Amino acid sequence: MIDRIEQDLSFTRTALGVRGYRQELLASNIANADTPNFKARDVDFKSALGVALGSAGADAGAPLPMTRTRAGHQAGTGDTPYGAAVKYRAEYQGAVDGNTVNMDVERAAFAENALQVEALITFINSRFRTMSTAIQGQ
Repeated sequence: MIDRIEQDLSFTRTALGVRGYRQELLASNIANADTPNFKARDVDFKSALGVALGSAGADAGAPLPMTRTRAGHQAGTGDTPYGAAVKYRAEYQGAVDGNTVNMDVERAAFAENALQVEALITFINSRFRTMSTAIQGQ
């Protein structure tokens, strides 16, 4: 029974993880709006979700494994399974200090992503409410 619940919520959990990671990137962009030479980054949700779910079409976005060329090198691990889907945001207007953060774009993306996270959480709550009703037999 628990396996079926896990399988049922697996996609939503993964999507919520990608949305959470995107929210971190957007918050980092906003926080570094005045940092010279900071390059704004964002994650392509579709390809990141494909990589996280291991879909066949997402192989191009899979992170490359790091190779150890000397015995003293540490083994490289990715900081996130979505790392390959993280891209630099296109620059709309150049800044003198080299910063590419456009606050209007970042705030809009942050608000949109927050709304998507809220929708996913509402969906998860609805699923649990439905299961609770089914268990109680009402």
